[in-house]
Amino acid sequence: MKTKIAIVGAGPSGLTLAHALLRRGIGDFLVLEKEADAGGLCRTRIVDGSPLDVGGGHFLDVRRPAVTEFVFGFLPEREWNRFERDSRISIHGQTIGSPFEANVWQLDEAHQKRYLADIAAAGCNTGAPMPEKFTDWIYWKLGKGIAEDYMLPYNRKMFGDDLDALGTYWLDKLPSVSYQDTLRSCAERRPHAVQPGHAVFFYPKSFGIGEAWRRMAEALGPRLLLGTPARTLDVAARTVNGEIEADVVVNTAPWPAFERIDGLSPEARTAISRLRHTSVDVDYVPETLDTPAQWIYLPDPALPEHRLLVRSNFVPGARGHWRETRRERNVPLRPGAFRHSSEYSYPLNTVGKNEAMAALLAETAASRVFGLGRWGEWQHYNTDVVVEKALAMAERLAP
Repeated sequence: MKTKIAIVGAGPSGLTLAHALLRRGIGDFLVLEKEADAGGLCRTRIVDGSPLDVGGGHFLDVRRPAVTEFVFGFLPEREWNRFERDSRISIHGQTIGSPFEANVWQLDEAHQKRYLADIAAAGCNTGAPMPEKFTDWIYWKLGKGIAEDYMLPYNRKMFGDDLDALGTYWLDKLPSVSYQDTLRSCAERRPHAVQPGHAVFFYPKSFGIGEAWRRMAEALGPRLLLGTPARTLDVAARTVNGEIEADVVVNTAPWPAFERIDGLSPEARTAISRLRHTSVDVDYVPETLDTPAQWIYLPDPALPEHRLLVRSNFVPGARGHWRETRRERNVPLRPGAFRHSSEYSYPLNTVGKNEAMAALLAETAASRVFGLGRWGEWQHYNTDVVVEKALAMAERLAP
């Protein structure tokens, strides 16, 4: 079987690329998806009468107009609600707003004084050189208090105990914690800081986030091959599963998930073998939480979950909430709960990963085999970013 473009994976990256190619007049492509339905980590199930997004909290950020315009072409804007982000952190027996440093003022005076003193002494505020190790970098960036009470325990729950296996190159998106801004927040009792991603976001009114991707998948018709895992890839021959020959292959799936990849150098094989990821269980719990927050971060090491998604605060009429837990923590399923477990949830930003991926993708690109999206590029991209990157790739493939 021959095709112009073979796309591996029908998550947001693969589906966006497919439709962007169609809009540019290229219809000679196939999309292979191992699951029985499309959407990747953005798939949705109906549980207890309301949607549960199997990959956890995925929302449509408003900051990229080209992205929202593209997605609204399948699920129109009138079918979405727009929300101001209300995310919180459970700390010292209460919940405070996120980001932490902007909401220290919500704590008692003793904690405020402690965190202010630690922020003032943080290396990024005293001019100390930036350290290379992850744990040292967190202390340098945020100060001792926020590091030990929040960021380090939370990241251990998310990514494992060996935090120094992670690089620091991906942490630059964290703004420097300003002593003056934090002091002003405490004095005025209101936040002063850069807002995190998804400060404003869209979520469907009547469906889960997976509805947009389900509609995209349905519109592809026979070009989408569901229940068709890409088991083997021959990079030099641009052949998938030994039978689909393409002029171009775009891989959006995890590289280690292939049973065999031929035509790679030993260095590229080593790069793939060193890629690390985490797996996440998303549990639906029938209890409806009494909070206005849409999601809550849980740094306490005694609690197995790292995040709660309060779906009743972004899904009208919904009950219950979702709990996200790294699968390696081996948490038993609660009575009455529903669980979806994802093997590939977060790519780990380990030391040397960017250099290894750059070399791998340069080698495969020479054979017109490209990596795209969270897994194809092995980057912790949000949905809006992968859509933007897929649109850009379609422009390169079909100028």
